[in-house]
Amino acid sequence: MRFIGGKTLLLDHIKRVLQENTDGTERVFCDIFSGTGTVARYFKPDYEIISNDLLHFSYAIQKATVENNSVPQFKKLKELGILDPFSFLEETKISNPEAVPEQFFITQNYSPNEHCSRMYLSPQNAKRIDFIRNTIESWKTAGLLNENEYYYLLAGLIEGVPFVSNITGTYGAYLKRWDKRAYKDFSMIRLEVVDNGYQNRCYNMDSNQLIRQIEGDILYLDPPYNSRQYAPNYHLLETVSRYDRPHITGVTGMRPYEGQKSAFCVKSQVSQAFEELVARAKFDHLVLSYSTEGLMTAQEIERILKKRGLENSYRRYDIPYKKYKSKIPSDESNLKEYIFYIRKKVRHTKVYQIRTNPLSNKAVATKKYLKSPLNYIGGKYKLLPQILPLFPKEISSFVDLFSGGANVAINVSADRIVCNDINSKIIELFQTFQSMELEEILRRIDRNIEEFQLSKVNEQGFLEFRDYYNRTGDPIDLYTLTCFSFNYQFRFNNRLEYNNPFGRNRSQFSQQMRSNLIAFVEKLQNSPMTFVNKDFTLFDLEGLGPQDMIYCDPPYLITTGSYNDGNRGFQDWNREKELQLLAFLDWANERNIRFALSNVLEHKGQTNELLLAWSKRYRVIDLTSSYSNSSYNTQRGSSREVLIVNYDKEGLHDSFNPHRGQKV
Repeated sequence: MRFIGGKTLLLDHIKRVLQENTDGTERVFCDIFSGTGTVARYFKPDYEIISNDLLHFSYAIQKATVENNSVPQFKKLKELGILDPFSFLEETKISNPEAVPEQFFITQNYSPNEHCSRMYLSPQNAKRIDFIRNTIESWKTAGLLNENEYYYLLAGLIEGVPFVSNITGTYGAYLKRWDKRAYKDFSMIRLEVVDNGYQNRCYNMDSNQLIRQIEGDILYLDPPYNSRQYAPNYHLLETVSRYDRPHITGVTGMRPYEGQKSAFCVKSQVSQAFEELVARAKFDHLVLSYSTEGLMTAQEIERILKKRGLENSYRRYDIPYKKYKSKIPSDESNLKEYIFYIRKKVRHTKVYQIRTNPLSNKAVATKKYLKSPLNYIGGKYKLLPQILPLFPKEISSFVDLFSGGANVAINVSADRIVCNDINSKIIELFQTFQSMELEEILRRIDRNIEEFQLSKVNEQGFLEFRDYYNRTGDPIDLYTLTCFSFNYQFRFNNRLEYNNPFGRNRSQFSQQMRSNLIAFVEKLQNSPMTFVNKDFTLFDLEGLGPQDMIYCDPPYLITTGSYNDGNRGFQDWNREKELQLLAFLDWANERNIRFALSNVLEHKGQTNELLLAWSKRYRVIDLTSSYSNSSYNTQRGSSREVLIVNYDKEGLHDSFNPHRGQKV
């Protein structure tokens, strides 16, 4: 997050100052003007952390990343079928905000509408932010979130807002024309969390009040330097965090901030506030970041530190510091960032806690899986949080036998990945994505859109472009065509002509699709992936062994996706094909090759008796699949979706596992 006075560029300098002046026995580190928590998070692996900030949005971020020692599990949400709350919050359809305007405070006051001209956020992103904030609060009220879970989701929301905000750096003003970032679809941020084994503490207080209540070894001070109060510059983030629907005023919709004004931003008050803070500090080591542009002079700071600390321990480090917050060069050629150090003689009154797991400085984060740019029938993107953790941890060669849109393959970790599909058009498209420069792919898509005037409403342009593609057969043209087709699907007639209809008022090559495509192609071009176009019965298992794995996501025999309502230029799926696949997997099992089969045992009152009988030889793992998806023409909530595997929970082949066939 862009933040006034952010210390990312000074972290290594601060660490060197500490290494030079401490002996390594220090345990408690306090970041009392924490901001976005950059310094606190940097030093968290090494110390018990106390962090604080007067702004609530900062406090929320610290609660999520400093006080938390692990990414929350959201157990109660999972019991309701919400396996990935981030995806749920980002993707759930939003009702009309006009119906309940009080629940869409950000939309009503910070995005353009008939009552508001402010341009902080696009209406679409404002609605998403309101929806997420309201949902998080309702989950908390209903007892579905504990405190750690609540702040982790709230922080993920807050951290995502600047990436779609129509501002230059702070929220003191908005741009009068839309910046390109404002067109991006809103995404929450999956924040990394480090477990340092301590009970870290976070506060939302005035620093000069908090200092009376805490003590420790190292106190890091990064107060405001100048007269710019932080609260008005981040008022929108503060409102998102508190969501207290304040009385707002002025052109920018400013919230009241009388109780959040800092004495460190007032020339007549800053020296007294600083001296009081230093005097009351029960910390052995004090480190202060400041600037030549600050309200206090270096001489003034030195006087106060020497008065309140051990004079002979005083140090000042001058660091030439580029004014990175502005593209306009500073008139001062000698602009510097200062780091001051002094030691205090302190009598501690508290006994420090023992670290519970000192070797557990491991970073963990929620996984945001990469989404295929293709909306392929039966795509497993929404089931990835359930499926991938069930795969073996170590895989040499991974074969995706019915790779489709490659949602699974692109997210798998393996030494070698083979994607096979009978649809030659899909395989050819992926091979093109893999070999063509990304800039050229995007240029050709944009050229197609411009040349044929493709949009959500221009059906004639779409039909002309569809005819054009059916003459050329170019893979990039095919991808562009699907972006404006009904449900973004790949459908062909028996002459292999694309025949999917126009996606009126729904389908387009959106900014989110562009972002998905860019991320997918970048990973694809740097992955050990190859593509094969064969009927699965012809796929050669030679060279595969116990260290490898086959994943199968075939068409489902008892569902009604479009791959089962006609050949569509390729092979239909029927009982004979089902029997061939099951025999293929039995053969792989006899060769000690691990496999996982995605399928449905029950759907809309039907049971796949053939699959049910066969599955008793292996482990059957039930998946929660109560979501809508273009994979089927109906809601999947009435289905029993499963993953059938021939290995144990450790990923080892288990053809003799006594628990085989049991529901897991």
